[in-house]
Amino acid sequence: MKRIGFVRHGVTAWNKERKWQGHSDIPLDPEGIVEAEKAAVRLADEDWEIIYASPLKRALRTAEIIREANPGIRLVTDDRLMEVYGGQLEGTTEQDRVEKWGAEWRSLLPSLGMEPDEDMVGRGVALLEEIRKRPENNVLLVSHGGFIRRLLQALVPDQELSHRILNTSVTVVEMHEDRNVCTLYNCTKHLNA
Repeated sequence: MKRIGFVRHGVTAWNKERKWQGHSDIPLDPEGIVEAEKAAVRLADEDWEIIYASPLKRALRTAEIIREANPGIRLVTDDRLMEVYGGQLEGTTEQDRVEKWGAEWRSLLPSLGMEPDEDMVGRGVALLEEIRKRPENNVLLVSHGGFIRRLLQALVPDQELSHRILNTSVTVVEMHEDRNVCTLYNCTKHLNA
């Protein structure tokens, strides 16, 4: 069995402004750094063996802070953990999108250059298949909300996991030979500590 922990990056200025980030390389803001530090303290008490992270600044910095609190854990970046590419949506708010493309802007996603869900899920599943073959059993993935939510829907389709993934939330999926089980979902108890 592989135990996969998913951590969303800490908050950014664009998160607070409700701007679509996608591949835009936005750094953590000061609050996001504090959130990552709190997540790091929490995760230090667990048995993670390796961290894979998106190379985008907000996720990579979150992963670096987690590693600092967990000496000896190897950190590997992988482009397949990057957020869903948003095309023309990146840097826009809901209001911007309605003003540019109308209230039904979601129906235009393919023409606006957004990465199709199946492509994003495909790259995530390909990475997980490689991880299955590696010796580590407790693997932490530091990534992005849209990526994590879509990948979880593919990994555990029988569970209701549709809520927005919160910044620095921890989700754990146990990958068995015959099924995957989500044992912890979107947990941010460390932010209240």
